Amino acid sequence: MAENPYIIQFPDLMAGKKIMYVHGFGSSAQTATVGRLRQTFPSAEVVAYDMPVEPHEAIALLKEKCAADQPDLIIGTSMGGMYAEQLYGFDRILVNPALQIADTMQEHGLTGKQTFFNPRQDGVQEFYVDKPLVKRYREVSEQRFNGIDEQERQHVWGLFGDRDDLVHTYDLFLEHYPQAVRFHGEHRIDDHAFYHAIVPVVRWIDDRQQHREREIVYIGWETMHDDYGKAVSCLRKAFCRLIETYQVYLVCPASTTNPAQMTEMQAWIADQLDAPAHDHIIFTNRRDLLYGDFLVGSPHDDNFTGTLLEFGSDEMKSWEHILEFFERLKK
Repeated sequence: MAENPYIIQFPDLMAGKKIMYVHGFGSSAQTATVGRLRQTFPSAEVVAYDMPVEPHEAIALLKEKCAADQPDLIIGTSMGGMYAEQLYGFDRILVNPALQIADTMQEHGLTGKQTFFNPRQDGVQEFYVDKPLVKRYREVSEQRFNGIDEQERQHVWGLFGDRDDLVHTYDLFLEHYPQAVRFHGEHRIDDHAFYHAIVPVVRWIDDRQQHREREIVYIGWETMHDDYGKAVSCLRKAFCRLIETYQVYLVCPASTTNPAQMTEMQAWIADQLDAPAHDHIIFTNRRDLLYGDFLVGSPHDDNFTGTLLEFGSDEMKSWEHILEFFERLKK
């Protein structure tokens, strides 16, 4: 894969660890996502294999490779997400997982003669999908969720594009695993989806594996939007920068009389800040009880026990000023 000038490197993430990537239907180990992983996490070893078209052979190969490689993290997309779900005992990220792949193949015309999207090591360019093969895909896919327990549920993250027009398994996944995350994107992974959905989850998993505790930054609801409900200038940029170093939580006012308002705030944050905001929203009217290091808030937050950055003050007029403050801390 050619160098991507827009790739951001995170040499400290997954350092010295092994990431296994499981490709989707009609693809190969030469997919662009493998290149993104290798460039983004240069201190990690990324392994990927061309999977057999025959699904029973594919899952057997993956289990064999897992036993040999002992990956610290498995990432599977589409059909690869269906396979990865069954690789129990490892941390996994399933991106738009085709958990009902036989139905998907029939509904979207993925039968008959097919051409591989990427070059294969064996040089084969075409393959054929007939009814018996679809039946075997159904047999393998129906082994999903087989005997999972509570510990296993914590090993798996599901990422689902809100514009995915091919696979719709969010509800099915959520019946069995709690960590289901929506992101802005389609079925295929582009740079935006990779950096705003996959990378943050990799960071959360790496922090847990390393027992790493990051300093905590709280962001008050009033600092995120203007009087017209629009996102404040540079909010997204600041949020993306901060989550690279800190554990960031969004703090919103709680309401017992108007719970719909809380739902609206949650939806607004998800729309503006995407997948990294998942499970990082706190509803409270007592910010003085928050335990953390920094709060980007208002003058009313002077009882916060950490460092208060008063948004809109002479020193912290904008999110650009907030970012300058945190950049100075790194020096």
